Amino acid sequence: MKKQKRLPFKVVSIGNITVGGTGKTPAVIALAEEARKRGYSPVVLTRGYKGRVKGPVFVASPRYPLKNFSSNPHNIAHTVRDAGDEPVLMAERLKNIPIVKCANRYDGGVFALRGIPFEARKPFLFILDDGFQHWMLHRDVDILLVDGSNPFGNKKLLPLGPLREPLEELRRADIFVITKVRNEELKAELKDKKPEAPLYFSGHRLVRIRDAAGNTVSAGELGNRKLYAFCGIANPESFRQTVLSLTERLSGFKAYGDHYRYTAEDVLSLGRQCRDSGCDFLVTTEKDMVKLRELNVPERILYLEIGFSAEPAFYDDVFRRLAHQVF
Repeated sequence: MKKQKRLPFKVVSIGNITVGGTGKTPAVIALAEEARKRGYSPVVLTRGYKGRVKGPVFVASPRYPLKNFSSNPHNIAHTVRDAGDEPVLMAERLKNIPIVKCANRYDGGVFALRGIPFEARKPFLFILDDGFQHWMLHRDVDILLVDGSNPFGNKKLLPLGPLREPLEELRRADIFVITKVRNEELKAELKDKKPEAPLYFSGHRLVRIRDAAGNTVSAGELGNRKLYAFCGIANPESFRQTVLSLTERLSGFKAYGDHYRYTAEDVLSLGRQCRDSGCDFLVTTEKDMVKLRELNVPERILYLEIGFSAEPAFYDDVFRRLAHQVF
């Protein structure tokens, strides 16, 4: 596209064509970790949905201070209110990998290059979070995630359905990844849209369980415990099924809207429901927990860290496409 701007290093976009629920954040985290293993210095560029700071700013977890990126406090966002829930989550998981929030991802990339010390033997790689519709920035690899359990809903555009753009735009993808469920019918549909694009299957796995203090809890400890689960994500049923895999004693479940901003009253209400149902623990998602930490949460609360799991051929394909970059 003529109006697209280019950053001086490669850009990989991870996105989808529907509203939420495909697992973009775990995929961005996994790709950033893999990039670091393969000798790159990854930088995540994100819009930071619902974060009030326009950017560009580095995003830091309140629990893990940034190192080497910026000494200017005005260039760092620490809270969910400022940065958004998903950027703070990524900052917690990707310790010392820069997360830059900016609606204009090109400006965010330039800001990152000015603030990060250059490592000559480690080329930068920009990972564009939720970037399939962000046409202003040139990308070298466009990865499109599609939820295998509910690919396109009623196949209607917003606001009548979940589609952000017509299904014909699937042809812009370089790589398809079907997430969560191995859906062969969907595979055939995507291949029909763009036969030359490679397609991979991926899943989401439970990485670990943590308590409010960040301590790891064994999954085996929950088998006989009574749990009350809640979340504010795009696909609450997926989380409910994960909790049911840990215990048969699910005393209750509450689903809030995606990116829900919790209040002190919500926490009190959840505590009451937990006590009234006689549960041992409240259980939520990692994405919800980064918001709840800013409130006075009950001690008996657990959260689940979920990871993106893809076959090695997927990563080999992505980095093969980047291998001929001249820095």
